[in-house]
Amino acid sequence: MIKFLPKSKISRLFFALLLSLIVSLAVVSVRHAGGLESVELLAYDFYLRLDRKSAAPDERIVLIKITEADIKKRGHWPMTDAEVADTLALIARYKPSVIGFDLYRDIPVSPGKEKLVKVFSQENIVSVRKIGDDLHSGISGPYVVQRPDRVGFNDLVTDADGAIRRGLLFLDDGKTVYSSFSLLLAVNYLKERGIGPEPGEKNPQYLKLGKTTFLPLMENSGGYAGADMRGYQYMLDFRGLPFNSFSIADLEAKRFPAEALLNKIVIIGSTAESLKDFFYTPLSKSQGSEEFTYGIMLHALMTSQLIRSALGESKPLAFAEEGYELGWIIVWGLIGGLLGLLSRPFWRFLFLLLVTLLVIIFVTYFAFTFGWWIPLVPPLLAWFVSTFAVTGYVSYVERTERNILMQLFSKHVSQGVAEAIWEERDKFMYHGRPQPKKLIATVLFTDLKDFTSVSERLDPRALMDWLNEYMDAMTRVIMKHGGTINKYIGDSIMAVFGVPLPREAESEVRADAMNAVTCALEMGAEVARLNGLWKERNLPSVYMRIGISTGPLVAGCLGGSERMEYTVIGDTVNIASRLESFGKEENSLMPGSRPWRILIGEETLKCLNNQFETTSVGVVALKGKEEKTGVHLVTSRTG
Repeated sequence: MIKFLPKSKISRLFFALLLSLIVSLAVVSVRHAGGLESVELLAYDFYLRLDRKSAAPDERIVLIKITEADIKKRGHWPMTDAEVADTLALIARYKPSVIGFDLYRDIPVSPGKEKLVKVFSQENIVSVRKIGDDLHSGISGPYVVQRPDRVGFNDLVTDADGAIRRGLLFLDDGKTVYSSFSLLLAVNYLKERGIGPEPGEKNPQYLKLGKTTFLPLMENSGGYAGADMRGYQYMLDFRGLPFNSFSIADLEAKRFPAEALLNKIVIIGSTAESLKDFFYTPLSKSQGSEEFTYGIMLHALMTSQLIRSALGESKPLAFAEEGYELGWIIVWGLIGGLLGLLSRPFWRFLFLLLVTLLVIIFVTYFAFTFGWWIPLVPPLLAWFVSTFAVTGYVSYVERTERNILMQLFSKHVSQGVAEAIWEERDKFMYHGRPQPKKLIATVLFTDLKDFTSVSERLDPRALMDWLNEYMDAMTRVIMKHGGTINKYIGDSIMAVFGVPLPREAESEVRADAMNAVTCALEMGAEVARLNGLWKERNLPSVYMRIGISTGPLVAGCLGGSERMEYTVIGDTVNIASRLESFGKEENSLMPGSRPWRILIGEETLKCLNNQFETTSVGVVALKGKEEKTGVHLVTSRTG
């Protein structure tokens, strides 16, 4: 496809892609340094909130909440061993599948030790401990429980912004591997259904639970960059809400149906604000908002997700390999660069900008709904910066090219021709200057008879004023008829019809020749008018000679970087110059009262379609030319 592009477009495309690649790699570097993690997590939160709206509540889990009202009713905290034992025994009467006790009981709270020992001897009760970290000390499991398969840690992983997005399956302290509270709850519930933990099929170090193998998060999974992924972590999907829940008071007063807890996972824990067991999550609008999630609810969410995954009802969030994510970012950076090249017309640019923005958002969102976390912010940033970096580059190049074109042509062609040149600039410019072209055009030369003697009769200032008045009038006529003034040479003018935009059809070449001859006749009429004005002001009159030739020539720029001039060269130019000066001493070629003479070549005559009165001068040898040329005198337009 590139081979069909003009070379100027190829170089512009190459630079745009190179610039986009540099921007993309810079974005990748910023991402790996963690500069985009917080913004990417906000995008993740937004997608998560949208996606979970379609999720159904998980009725397999019931929460027994210890509320602020429950604490006030008892008049003390913590609950005694006897109160804990009575509460667990009361729950057990409803025959739940598993009971989760999300309260610390590492030391006795008398009275009731014997009762507590008896209750915890039941096989379906799982309690909690805290592993701790460098900043927080650990807390042992219930002092009455010795079996590690009945105590799971309830430590939570907090992101840099204070929100909980990740869950834990295992932790180790270098000596012992501990299972999480939610994993033990899920395993005990699934055991009755014939499902238990297994080694992964592809990697035996991974956990397989039922139909799902859980792949542990890596440092740069999804939108993370160098995150602490110690332990066995996975992303939470926050589905299953709202869970059925009752307070301790509801339990004691039996304010719920008897089957509400039957064969369910029942988790008892605190929701009292004074105990501050709550956390910020993607469900919270901001860290300072009141929309927090209680610890008991987080463990219920984790348990629900593990069970749903094991039963094939949902899958853990998946991530592309780092190489694919790198390619994903670079591709969007390159798309942005290509978009920057299409920055005109402006309405198309805005349309493409909107379309590509929607595409990247929809692709990442729908991938998310199918269980894939594809980064949004890095490719979006690479796309955005590349788009406007290349747009800026294109604007700079176009301003430079426009300045060059306007410097070359704005004073020598009509406004319409100048704008046409600018619209066709991609075909016209090459490496910052108009590219040379071989084309067919019509060249017009003018000169004034006896200018030397006229200049001797006027002082310098009067001479320049007089000559400028003449040049200004001639320039207006030439530009009116679509000619390009190539240069002023003293009292002479060189104009070209058919440049700088090449003519592709024969009819266009004929039209240029006719425009040149029509222009010459009008220039002659303008000279007659000026002579009348100058006579009234006692200024010299002039006689003008015009030579016109049509044929092939080469158009391009001559000069260096500091000064360039657009010009045409070739035999057609030489013929027009010789026609202008041919027979300049012969009065017979300037008959009557007309103060002008127009000579054209044979090729120009062929283009006029008999629309002008002409007289053959003969086939003559022009100065410096070996081949003879047919010369014709134009006197007027026919009709």
